[in-house]
Amino acid sequence: MSNYHKYLHIREVDRVLDFYVNTVGYTKIDKHAQYPDVNQHPADHAFSWNKGRILDGYYVVFITNGRGVFESANTRPRVIESGTCFMLFPGVWHRYKPDPAYGWEEYWVGFNGGYPRHVMSQLFHPETPFVDSGLNKELIAAFTQLLSTVSNAQIGHQQVAAGITLQIIALLNRVNQGKKNQDDPESVWVSKAILRLQTELGNNVRMEDLVEEFPISYSKFRKSFKRLTGKSPNQYHLDLRLDKAEELLKSTKLTVKEIGYYTGFDSPYYFSRLFKKKFGVSPKIFRGM
Repeated sequence: MSNYHKYLHIREVDRVLDFYVNTVGYTKIDKHAQYPDVNQHPADHAFSWNKGRILDGYYVVFITNGRGVFESANTRPRVIESGTCFMLFPGVWHRYKPDPAYGWEEYWVGFNGGYPRHVMSQLFHPETPFVDSGLNKELIAAFTQLLSTVSNAQIGHQQVAAGITLQIIALLNRVNQGKKNQDDPESVWVSKAILRLQTELGNNVRMEDLVEEFPISYSKFRKSFKRLTGKSPNQYHLDLRLDKAEELLKSTKLTVKEIGYYTGFDSPYYFSRLFKKKFGVSPKIFRGM
């Protein structure tokens, strides 16, 4: 792949949408090459190793070959290996560079707006800006598609680029969550239980029987389940059933009684009462809204 980068002009319509991409790029840095090449970047993005820099947006940098080092106001210097993503946060001083003996290949995307600010604050933190994704094929494909979208510059490409960037954020979050599950064996059993509950929307599940399949006591499972989901197993299953009932009320012509039976409620009155408790209106009124 040839080196390519683009700094996008942010229009008012992009700001109104509250999620906009301001730069994308791919660069292969050869061994012992100057980094960064200040002639390739605007003044507000150029930096030297001695001074570092502070940016006003979010950035994801994906290293797919070589190695180097990263440091920020919130982290100590860390060696960056191939298959590592690191994130830059607005207002946070940072610096990074490839190891001269190795060079590296980097993809990047910069973005900003109220929506990504909300998403990033919920999923990632400046104190832990690293994601060890490996050479994730989906991530590489997303960056490749992002570069293609921007370079072709068809009508509406800014919005398409924002959508692909959101996909990249989601992929990184999935990698993070997967690693957390590996470090937390109890979460494996919770994930398996959730999968089972999602297939049992028409039945009343006795949680003690479900947990008998796992090498964990029910009391410990219940505590782990609530820690990871914020709900008890029974409440989680009930919410799944009610959410399914809401979907059926919107998308089918089944009667309220039939939907109640389909989602495991033998009593139409009980179904209506629980539905109203969650959604604020009865199923009958909800359907007419």
